[in-house]
Amino acid sequence: MFFYADLHIHSRYSRATSKSCNLEELALWAQKKGLSVISTGDFTHPAWFSEIKEKLIPDGDGAYKLRPEIERNVLKSSSPVRFVLSVEISTIYKKGDKTRKVHHVIFAPNLETAGIFRKKLDTIGNINSDGRPILGLDSRDLLEIALESGKDTFLIPAYIWTPWFSVLGSKSGFDSIDECYGDLSEHIFAVETGLSSDPEMNWTVSSLDKYRLVSNSDAHSPSKLAREATVFDTTPDYYGIMNALKTGSGYVGTVEFFPEEGKYHEDGHRKCGVCLTPAETQKYGGICPVCNKPLTIGVLNRVNELADRKIGEFKPETAGKVYSLVPLQEILAEINNVGVQSKKVVWEYETLIEKLGSELSILQAAPVDEISKAHSPLLAKAIERLRKGQVIKHAGYDGEYGVIRLFNEDELKKTLQI
Repeated sequence: MFFYADLHIHSRYSRATSKSCNLEELALWAQKKGLSVISTGDFTHPAWFSEIKEKLIPDGDGAYKLRPEIERNVLKSSSPVRFVLSVEISTIYKKGDKTRKVHHVIFAPNLETAGIFRKKLDTIGNINSDGRPILGLDSRDLLEIALESGKDTFLIPAYIWTPWFSVLGSKSGFDSIDECYGDLSEHIFAVETGLSSDPEMNWTVSSLDKYRLVSNSDAHSPSKLAREATVFDTTPDYYGIMNALKTGSGYVGTVEFFPEEGKYHEDGHRKCGVCLTPAETQKYGGICPVCNKPLTIGVLNRVNELADRKIGEFKPETAGKVYSLVPLQEILAEINNVGVQSKKVVWEYETLIEKLGSELSILQAAPVDEISKAHSPLLAKAIERLRKGQVIKHAGYDGEYGVIRLFNEDELKKTLQI
């Protein structure tokens, strides 16, 4: 079965997340987006773990679904939404005379294994205050605890290039996955590329060739689901996904942001309004030309630092297909010249989903003439351009999201005036 999965999300118990991040809303939005499998996120948090046990039931091979009485009241179509158990863990520790800050996503095949993992972490640090707990634990030791908690647990390093909190980040990371996880690194078989990089960038680093690349939303609100996702053609359950990532059989590829939209793609200083390419950063010696303090080195620069190939030069055997998209709400906001959360965008989005099906289907497969009839020729033209990769990119930097546009401003003004 061909399906989309979003394997890194959060509940309302994580810091800076929407109160609507409950299981019902997450399932509803997963269906709107076109996702067949999403992760629960945050299973170490006591209150969220209780909700998971209360509202989800096993659906075979490590997958869970909403209880029938809840599902009937939540989902708008017969398309099922399954959950797999996951949690993101932040580890902060000293290694090699450097403070390391690395985030990881851990997966468990059942509630029993998840419960054992929770209890082990509860003896080490505080898992009650945040859905994404922060622990003073070496990454290698966290992996060991996960593996010892039960058969078929696995760990994926989260958004591996992000400057501040990742395995290869410019601020506190390592230069390889092996260096981070040491003698247990053989148990890592997939890595998450994050919003600010895409597979093609990662293919320039030969040490990553052996890993399957995954992309996920890291959603802090239900409407952000599937802004990135991983694509499979296997059974839509825990073991189907795990085996596809391990062996490549059933792994199709990823749905991606254009990496320039990620908020750490280029170098810069947000407070100073300075955004620089790697070459410009080198020219300034890594120092902000406005405040004379060190710049935040972004993902593109860090990838270039570790790259031993040129971009486009090589595609590893582990590579999958790459689908670069822009969220439908952002396209509607652009052509209406309003905010993404505006009532107009919300209404038009819901109307399109009702008429044409899921967001991922609209962006990738719906005939442009049907999109034109359902909304407007302008939206049809925007999506046609998106499918051809004809986009205008303004890169993100130092925590500031980039902007991807389908029309230049003058072109859009003229079109709207007609």
